[in-house]
Order: sequence, then structure tokens, then C-alpha cells
Amino acid sequence: MNHILVSVPPAVLQPASPKQAPRRRLTVLRNTIAAWRERTRFRWDLKRMSEVSPHLIDDIGLTTPQVEEEIAKLPFWQR
Repeated sequence: MNHILVSVPPAVLQPASPKQAPRRRLTVLRNTIAAWRERTRFRWDLKRMSEVSPHLIDDIGLTTPQVEEEIAKLPFWQR
């Protein structure tokens, strides 16, 4: 989850022709925004789960310190 480009398909990272460059940059931007939203939603769900049903944290294979560390992460522009 710490790798930003994991959700970006390899074809998007390859050099594009000048005609395709703006479209490819837009695709990369959309994928990046989607990854941020997914991580934000995951952290929100994790926080909710730890408050409502803490026993489920063990079921998904995380420890309490791991959950607290993940919940405490901020978007890069708020660091």
C-alpha cells in the first residue's frame, strides 16, 4: 500500500507519442487520484472497524499498532 505506482498499469508509464501524451498524463492523474481515494476510504473503514468491532482487526491479520499507524497517515499535502 505504500507504493503509489502499483495501481498504475505499466503501459501508462511508457513514453507516449506527442499526440498521446496529454491523454496519457490525464490517465496517470486519474489513476493517482483513484489510489488516493481508495487509501482514504480504506483508512476510514479501518478506523470505523477498530472502533465498532476491534476483534475484526485480528481477523484481517493486522495488529493494533499497525492499524493505529495506518489510521494516523495523512495525505502528502498535509504533512
